[in-house]
Amino acid sequence: MAWLILFLVVGAALALDLGVFNKDDHEVGVKEASYWTVTWIVLSLLFALGIAIFDSQDQALLFLTGYVVEKSLSIDNIFLFIVIFQYFNVAPKYQHRILFWGILGAIITRGVLIVAGVELLHKFHWLMYVFGALILYTGVKTLFFNKDEEIDIENNFALKLVNKFIPTNTEHEGNEFIITENGKRYATKLMVVLLVVELTDIMFAFDSIPAILGITTDPFIVYSSNLLAILGLRALYFVLAGMIEYFKYLSLGVSLILIFVGLKMLLASWIHISPFVSLGIICMILIGTVLPTALNLAKEKKT
Repeated sequence: MAWLILFLVVGAALALDLGVFNKDDHEVGVKEASYWTVTWIVLSLLFALGIAIFDSQDQALLFLTGYVVEKSLSIDNIFLFIVIFQYFNVAPKYQHRILFWGILGAIITRGVLIVAGVELLHKFHWLMYVFGALILYTGVKTLFFNKDEEIDIENNFALKLVNKFIPTNTEHEGNEFIITENGKRYATKLMVVLLVVELTDIMFAFDSIPAILGITTDPFIVYSSNLLAILGLRALYFVLAGMIEYFKYLSLGVSLILIFVGLKMLLASWIHISPFVSLGIICMILIGTVLPTALNLAKEKKT
């Protein structure tokens, strides 16, 4: 029943999003994106409330912790999406369309990866320490060694893969993903960007899914928190794209969250951290890395 409710809620929200409110291609402004971001967050909080009522408070806290972890790790995706759209010169009115279909693809691929991850952990518990070590390594590497590294789209693995196997026509400027010319089908620029976004998200999933599995291995909690977090990713993209200066040090917070989750997984046999404490630590890290920048910018605007 819980799975049915999850898919009904998500399906209805997506149908309203694309079929009613965003059926026409248009440039999404910060104000509109902010409304949608709040809507998805409220929906997620209501879902957590439902878990607390019909299951338990601990399960609801685990859901919220997984949701916050996935949401914060998604920031890296968003920054890369901004660079991808700029590199391909994608018109703002088509960006929403690409992200919508990209997220639908992510719903399927994340589901497959989560099922595989949960099954592996149930059969081979020692993989928890492997995942923990990988997450810890990623967090430390991001914190100390990626500070000045620029994203090189031309040498991006996903872009190379697409260019190798799919005939493309990147000069076409319409909203189609596939066109036919002289009896031959070509992928348009939008299809290339969609596939790059999708493949990039899969690569990011190898960091984010083990991180959530470090919170809980309950398949429903892992998938629902992941699903609701990435559903709000599209709206959050347009918020961050217009307010990117407010999140100058957010990558620091993401690194610290990865380090915390990695250590939590490695030390789970000796140190138990309750869901409430885990959620509190992660929220404090995020607030601590966003709030100072926001306050400084607010002071600058006043002066």
